[in-house]
Amino acid sequence: MSTINFCKFHGFGNDYIVVEKDDLRQVSNVFEFTKRICHRNTGVGGDGIALLEKLDGEEADYSCRIINPDGSEAGFSGNGTRCAVAYLHYKEKWTAKHLKLKTRSGIKNYEFLKRDGNSFWYLAELGKPKFASNEIPFESGEILEQVADYRLSITDQSLPITAVNVGNPVCVLFVKDFDPNWRTIGAEIETHAQFPERTNVVFVKVIDKENIEIRIWERGAGETSSSGTCSIAAAVASGFTEKTARKVSVHAEGGTTEALWRDDNEMLITGSADLAFCGEWIYE
Repeated sequence: MSTINFCKFHGFGNDYIVVEKDDLRQVSNVFEFTKRICHRNTGVGGDGIALLEKLDGEEADYSCRIINPDGSEAGFSGNGTRCAVAYLHYKEKWTAKHLKLKTRSGIKNYEFLKRDGNSFWYLAELGKPKFASNEIPFESGEILEQVADYRLSITDQSLPITAVNVGNPVCVLFVKDFDPNWRTIGAEIETHAQFPERTNVVFVKVIDKENIEIRIWERGAGETSSSGTCSIAAAVASGFTEKTARKVSVHAEGGTTEALWRDDNEMLITGSADLAFCGEWIYE
C-alpha cells in the first residue's frame, strides 16, 4: 500500500486531477488507476488526470499526458493542460512567465497572466487546426479537404456537421437552440463509425459575430461544463464558416473562454485554472 500525492484543479468546472509521474512508480496500470481515481462516487472525481513529467531537453519544459475517466488517452486537453501548468505554479515548481508543454499533439506554449488567490490565468498557444478528413480523422470514402456542412446520418435523422482536429477530433453542430436530447445525440456521434478514433461533440449557438454559446459532450468523459479543446474548435468552425469573426467569446455553462484564431492560423485561448484541493490517494 502506498500514497499518491495529487491536486485537483478545474477550468470553469472542467476538473482534472494533476499527478506527477514520479509519484506513480508503484502504479502498474495508469489507465486502470485513472478510472478508479476519477470515479465520482468512489474516487476523487474528475474529467480526467493530467500526468506531468519534468523534461531535461530543450524542446519543452514538461510533458503532460491527458487520460480520460474511461481509461482512454486524449491527444490534448485545453483545460486539462492549463490545470497542469497551474499546478506547477502553485507548487512553485515553475516560476517563469512562459512554459513549453509537450503533449501527444505537439508542443503548446503557455504564458502566465495573473494569479488571483488560487485562480491562475493563462494565454495558451495551441497550434494550428486541421480540416482534411484524413487528419481529423473522419471516414468519408474519399479524402475531403474540409468537412463542412456534411450530412451525418444518426438514428432517425441526418445532421449537418463541421469537423476539425484541434489536438483532438471535434464534431461541431450549429444549432438555433439546444435540443433537449443533445446529450443523447452527442453520445451517439462520439462513437459514430465515421469517427474511427471517436470524437468530441460540441453544439454551437451563435449569438453574434463576437459571441457563441456551447454545450459539450467530450470523448471519454461525457458531458462537461467547459472544454478548452471544444471551445477553440467551436470558435474555429464558426470563423471558418464565416458565422463569426475569428476572435470570439465562447460561453459554456461553466464559464467563458476567450478564443482567437489568428490570421497566421495559430489558435489561442485565454482562461483560468482554479485549485479545488490537494490530497493523498491511498493506492493498494
